[in-house]
Amino acid sequence: MNIVIPLFPRFTVLDAVGPYEVLSRLPGAKVTVAAVEPGLVRDATGMLQLDAPVAVADVKSADVLCVPGGPGTRRPDPRLVDWIRAIHPTTKMTTSVCTGSLLLAAAGVLEGLPATSHWFEIDRLADHGAIPTRRRIVFAGKVATAAGVSAGIDLALALAARLDGEDVARAIQLAIEYDPEPPFDAGSVEKAPPAIVELVRSTIQKRMAAGAPL
Repeated sequence: MNIVIPLFPRFTVLDAVGPYEVLSRLPGAKVTVAAVEPGLVRDATGMLQLDAPVAVADVKSADVLCVPGGPGTRRPDPRLVDWIRAIHPTTKMTTSVCTGSLLLAAAGVLEGLPATSHWFEIDRLADHGAIPTRRRIVFAGKVATAAGVSAGIDLALALAARLDGEDVARAIQLAIEYDPEPPFDAGSVEKAPPAIVELVRSTIQKRMAAGAPL
């Protein structure tokens, strides 16, 4: 099974690495990490680089496409958007994490479909004809989108169950000991205290204005 994860400047690391950790464990999995310009790609913080040794132009098909998000989705490279549009018809599953759904939307993949994204950016999906849906994971045919950052692990496990069965997905979950017990119940805008929501919203807005990562 050929799994492709495209990277771009200012991507969010966990958006890519979380699903990678799960999907790379599928039986027969081969993960290709690609970029418009192959080589080291710097993340949203500017402090970490991951290697994308393959050019997206050289990737003609994929069984699973998993597009991460990050601040770099705000001004996407048209070449990346065009590639997503071209490769989507070849996939068994086209997926995204966080604001990676904005790249799918820009490529026309989400037209008329329910989809999710990071809570701060989800309303932008409607600009491209998608139907913003506040759920952690949204499946719509062969398209699946996940909410912000950590939701990519949940998406990957759900995807593993669809591709290889629930026992395989459960085995992977145990292998990576994914049994979250967060110290605070503040991981969504529905659960976090209003003051915290406004603090984070204000911080994101300031960072965006300064061109800094979320």
